[in-house]
Amino acid sequence: MDFQIQYITPDIKLSTYDDKLFKTETVFEFHMLVWFISGETKIIQADKTYVFKAGDIFLIPRNHLATIINYPKDGLPHKAVVMHLTTERLKQFYASVEVKHKAFSRESKIHSFQSHPLLKSCLVSLIPYFEMEGPFPENIAILKITEAISILREIDPDIDAVLTDFEEPGKIDLAGFMERNYMFNMSLERFGYLTGRSLSTFNRDFRRIFQTTPQRWLTQKRLELAYYHLKEKQKRPSDVFLEVGFEDFSHFSHAFKKQFGLVPSALS
Repeated sequence: MDFQIQYITPDIKLSTYDDKLFKTETVFEFHMLVWFISGETKIIQADKTYVFKAGDIFLIPRNHLATIINYPKDGLPHKAVVMHLTTERLKQFYASVEVKHKAFSRESKIHSFQSHPLLKSCLVSLIPYFEMEGPFPENIAILKITEAISILREIDPDIDAVLTDFEEPGKIDLAGFMERNYMFNMSLERFGYLTGRSLSTFNRDFRRIFQTTPQRWLTQKRLELAYYHLKEKQKRPSDVFLEVGFEDFSHFSHAFKKQFGLVPSALS
């Protein structure tokens, strides 16, 4: 696997990946503004799947589960400039800005800006700095992040509701959350955090609600979803096992056969 990340500051990076694919399940601590240079990315959330290609610019909101699958494409590596919009930086920015729309947004949707010229110009201007030797000046980094936030507010009047939501996850309905997000291969500690619980409280509440362990329930739900994709959607097993939360194809195939009495390829 050839996966490289080059930082000019802790909040601005250039990622390059030049293998068959790279998959991760994650919850970002910060909002992520991404300019896609080459390759292809599939982002799977509980209620929607997105596909981004070269030239696309998008914002991934923080504290929401997503499966991210990165592919090289057309002989070019998967390559993207990524800017972290941290809570600290956003608080500093909004301390001197009047927000017109006070309502906060807990929505998980990804905001796509296509190849907006203002945003693209801002992010393209970062490329020469990755070739610099020595530290990147902090004052310039602040200016570039401030510029990006200002442009986002200019082109999307509703973005303040997303960027000014500084709250951490509180205790929420566990059953509903898990039914929407079981396909994400996260640690139980992370599931607990996102539902506002410690690991011990999460396990206790889970057993009380579902009458089984989280591990058994998650495996069962992921296999049922895989069966649906293979049987009804006619997807390929090599695509399905990643999308439903398995990391290893042989493990997926073995578990699938044990559950349904046939190998995944028999349904596709």
